[in-house]
Amino acid sequence: MPATPPPSICPTLLYADPKAAIELLTTAFGFTRGALYEDESGTVLHAELSYGNGTIMIGAKGRGGVFAEAMGDAGPTGVYVAVADVDAHHKQAAAAGAEILMPPTDQDYGSRDYMARDKEGNVWSFGTYAPSTQDADA
Repeated sequence: MPATPPPSICPTLLYADPKAAIELLTTAFGFTRGALYEDESGTVLHAELSYGNGTIMIGAKGRGGVFAEAMGDAGPTGVYVAVADVDAHHKQAAAAGAEILMPPTDQDYGSRDYMARDKEGNVWSFGTYAPSTQDADA
């Protein structure tokens, strides 16, 4: 079986407390932590969290550098993640203390979704809809 290629698009979020964000995203939302790079003081320079075949990248706000300066106080960001069982995922997130903005809801376009907010205001939507690239123009 061929290896799954890495994702082509990786949302990047900056947090004032990236370690707390990593804890919430792994515990409440089921992400798996991959790479974690810190400076000598323990500040998160870059972290990668995966869910399915998708990856997000996380860093610390206010640490300097071109990207951090370009982002400034940008946000919140909205991220959508396709999950197999919305109700079970919602139950895990709620039990871990995630702020639930919308409980699992059937959508007109056939998806079942719920919405949550992390501690720094980013909005996370989890649902059964999986975008297809089959009909995308190249």
